[in-house]
Amino acid sequence: MNQTTSFLDLGLSQSSLNAIEKLGFTEPSPIQSSAIPKLLKGHDLIGQAQTGTGKTAAFGIPILESLTSHNNFISALVLCPTRELALQVSKELQKLVGDRHFIRILAVFGGDSIQKQIKSLRDGVDIVVGTPGRIKDLMSRKILVLDQVKMAVMDEADEMLNMGFRDDMEEILSTIPSSRQTVLFSATMPPAIMELAKRYLKKPLHSKVTGDVVTNASIEQSYYEVSIHDKPRLISCLVRQFGMKSVIVFTNTKKAADETVQTLRRAGLKSDAIHGDLGQSQRNQVLNSFRSGSLGVLVATDVAARGIDVSNVDAVFNYDIPMDREGYVHRIGRTGRAGKTGKAISFVSSSGDLRKIRGIESFSRVNMLKKSPPTSKEIRASYVNQMTLLAEQVGTQEEYKHHSKLAEEIIESGVDYKKILAYYLKENCPLDVVDTSHVVRESKSSGGGRGGNDRGRSSGGYSHQGGGARKKSFRKAGPKGNFKKSRT
Repeated sequence: MNQTTSFLDLGLSQSSLNAIEKLGFTEPSPIQSSAIPKLLKGHDLIGQAQTGTGKTAAFGIPILESLTSHNNFISALVLCPTRELALQVSKELQKLVGDRHFIRILAVFGGDSIQKQIKSLRDGVDIVVGTPGRIKDLMSRKILVLDQVKMAVMDEADEMLNMGFRDDMEEILSTIPSSRQTVLFSATMPPAIMELAKRYLKKPLHSKVTGDVVTNASIEQSYYEVSIHDKPRLISCLVRQFGMKSVIVFTNTKKAADETVQTLRRAGLKSDAIHGDLGQSQRNQVLNSFRSGSLGVLVATDVAARGIDVSNVDAVFNYDIPMDREGYVHRIGRTGRAGKTGKAISFVSSSGDLRKIRGIESFSRVNMLKKSPPTSKEIRASYVNQMTLLAEQVGTQEEYKHHSKLAEEIIESGVDYKKILAYYLKENCPLDVVDTSHVVRESKSSGGGRGGNDRGRSSGGYSHQGGGARKKSFRKAGPKGNFKKSRT
């Protein structure tokens, strides 16, 4: 695939170039250099790229380039699986507008005032970004009219299918003129996606930047064998050992998310959860705290976490192994973004979990490194290292000189400062070691473990039927060993 080295090579307008320069981008990402020229020529496109690769600009810049004045009709429609992603995409597009102040962009999604959205549509909008449910609602009210849409984009199409939006997507696309330009972006390409593309795209070109690996190469992927009850303690150990400032913990259910937050808070980590039971204002409050850094650990279900726009996530924890392999790809795409490195850490608590790990490895074409929980010695060493770095940081700060003198006066008064330091460490630096006696054994039917000749043969605990992905039911252990089904 030929890649350009400068946005100037793409033949963009000066307005786009100015907006791009203001955002600090110096050269297009691989997906941008591949997709933008094809879209500018009017081709339909299938783009395969993970979150954090710049795909919003890959389709957003061509949309904006096509608009030369404000119209009294909607020229472009972007479909997103969740309200968080719709809001994120609309914000990114607004940044790319630059000095083209005549362009009006509106995000529409459930959980926000529909009357406010109706008023904005009546005032005139050029680009609508929204979730299928709210878009259908506005269409049924005869408020949202799509008969003059020139470009339709399906962003994270695989996730929309996983969430059951296929009928809604097809109904929406059927109302848009067939002469439109259609763009489909997806991190994965299961048969259902290809079927959708075959039906609604005309002779599409392809832009694929994943090569032979489905997941981002800048993400270190590993797993730990750990008992269910030791998962929170292991998160606490790893966060402190590696000095992580911003992590996302994924659970499969809302109940597990709330319970995990409680245990992590008891372990001294600033944590909060987002899931389907929270209202939009509550979600926004939690996400804003996470983005600002005042919240270090965000615990989330898959649906709630779509569209989280945070570029400095140190690690993603799969507290529960995801319900499908595509979901794993989407989860870990939250770290290792914008050229940075990240960690994807999965917890394995049963032979079934291990089979799913093998399936994910086969699907994403990577080998996850099996790691052991940190030992007491390693935990202590990490705290010493953190304290050493802290001392170096504050040692040269002029603002601390008065407190430094106060500290000297306290020591001279005979106060046992070692006792005070030990108390601080007890409260903030737990030394609990995760039990490593919990051993997960792979059954023979799973391919005989790592390196087995049949490892890539099985579905790894996931099933497919009729060309589309079908989720298998997982059972989660209750507090007394009882197994209960739960939905996100």
